[in-house]
Amino acid sequence: MQLRSSEKIVEKHALPVTDLDDLAPLHLPHTRPGAGAPARQPREATGAEALAGWARTACSLRDLRDSGVRAVNNWEFAQQRLPGTPSTADWVCTRADTRRGPGRVLVQFTPSASARAEVVSDHRNTALCSRFGRHVVAGTHGRSPAGARYVLAAGSHAVERIEVAGSVREGSDGLTPTVRAPQSTQSRVEAELRAGGTVSSVR
Repeated sequence: MQLRSSEKIVEKHALPVTDLDDLAPLHLPHTRPGAGAPARQPREATGAEALAGWARTACSLRDLRDSGVRAVNNWEFAQQRLPGTPSTADWVCTRADTRRGPGRVLVQFTPSASARAEVVSDHRNTALCSRFGRHVVAGTHGRSPAGARYVLAAGSHAVERIEVAGSVREGSDGLTPTVRAPQSTQSRVEAELRAGGTVSSVR
């Protein structure tokens, strides 16, 4: 549902909310990816791009029912070309902030041709995907139309290099490496930051 403020208070201000069986409606903001810039402050999810993103990720909100969540922000931290196709997928960090303080993060992989996103990791009691935790890297498995299997990984704006390690091992400069890997591959994803230091994939 979209609420609109009185023009006597602020001109043309809209607020998207939903109901998760809590005491108050849940606020649903959106953060667009920043090209080479720190994660921006969340904005109201009223534009076509933000609403389309929520349409594909909103099913993940079911797990947050009756848990004291006050706001859930979608941050599109990377976009990746899918192997063997002209299509792309968005990597979205969905952060739920509760009234008690701890946050919960779902990293979702959202192919453009799919109606729904895939939750690839779920992390509780974390500052990730907020202004106190802006560095994110994650990975998942995928398959091309020809049947070839891959490990797909992505990192946020400050990532310089991503390494996929495990049954296969490969490093790549850039934010969205694609590594050919067998179906049974066990892998972990780590990233080096431009400013120094490393970050491991969200589990």
